[in-house]
Amino acid sequence: MEITEWIQHWFKNNCDGDWEHGDGIHISTLDNPGWDVEIDLSNTSLKNIEIPRILNENSKQDWYSVKIENQVFNASGDSGKLVFLLGLFKEMIEKFENS
Repeated sequence: MEITEWIQHWFKNNCDGDWEHGDGIHISTLDNPGWDVEIDLSNTSLKNIEIPRILNENSKQDWYSVKIENQVFNASGDSGKLVFLLGLFKEMIEKFENS
């Protein structure tokens, strides 16, 4: 399953009449240039997970950062990393839901 189909499915499965009216999923651009992904985890299976910030910076054109804090998944990365960042979210979901 392609990552966009997977994230659509995950979003739909978490819509409960309330959660989707909150912060939900936000994908935006950064001015350096890059991507920022924020996903509200409140009222999901990951609401109690905390992951300290991980920064992988190979160069100004090859970097990403990810963390889960205060019930929010936040990942950012260079302009070529959007699919990768969504894939990190998928990996985390699968890891914690299967443990």
